[in-house]
Amino acid sequence: MEKKALIDRLNRDLADEHAAIIRYLVHGYMEGEDTPLGASLVSISREEMWHFHWLGMIIGKLGGEPNFTPAPYPYDPTSRATILRSYIEYEEKLIPHYGGEAEKVDDPHIRRVLEREAWESAIHARKFQRKLDKLSPEEAAGLPGGEMGLPKELLDKLQAEVTSKYTEMLQHLRTSWVFQKDEIMGWKIMDQAMEKMKQLAHFAEDIAEDGVAPKLKPGEIDRSNAIGHALKRALEDVRTTRERHLKLREDSEVRKHSGLVINLDLTVQQEEYQGAELEDWLQK
Repeated sequence: MEKKALIDRLNRDLADEHAAIIRYLVHGYMEGEDTPLGASLVSISREEMWHFHWLGMIIGKLGGEPNFTPAPYPYDPTSRATILRSYIEYEEKLIPHYGGEAEKVDDPHIRRVLEREAWESAIHARKFQRKLDKLSPEEAAGLPGGEMGLPKELLDKLQAEVTSKYTEMLQHLRTSWVFQKDEIMGWKIMDQAMEKMKQLAHFAEDIAEDGVAPKLKPGEIDRSNAIGHALKRALEDVRTTRERHLKLREDSEVRKHSGLVINLDLTVQQEEYQGAELEDWLQK
């Protein structure tokens, strides 16, 4: 298979895995990470993140530009039962898809990754079937989420933070995949990407606990081909975000929610650390 055709195929796969991450993560947050179903969904979403990462690394190594637009994820939102059946169908379709792609690839590493995507999709389908089988009739007929309690203005602010953190995370992933030739720098940026993911969860969990689905929609991704520019952009982003979070922490409505304040305390300290690291990398 020619390189461009392979990159195009892998980017379509990347979009499918991206869609799965979002669907399972949002559903997991809505169920609550402290519930068996919610914890399991978040766990599966993390496995999909590995699928996403393996594909992104290959695309970057081949000299391609990763596609960060998630594909549609068709599902029936009528009830938990219909949602889980949609997941089973989605994963089962990926098994022959990845298997067929693997047969067309010569590179042994890429072929193994695609084969692994296939058999892990099969495992996910089985896991979703098991979860469906364990639901009580009441649970199966119900939907995730609770009753809205937070003011709309605060919810809108938290949704904006989810979008911001999500975009920062994807930007760092893009940098680590595209600049693999810089070796250790790519992995350092990857480490910060994972921290952005945790910060995203702080805001997303508060939204979901209020019965509202967090909106994971990527913003604009900078596609610079210079590592210096990418690091400068990352430093500007973290400085801007930290200042915004310092102000948000003093918001009168935010102060009523101790859990959110604690998470903001942690986030601004992490952002101070991230900024110092980025400054150090730029100087070197």
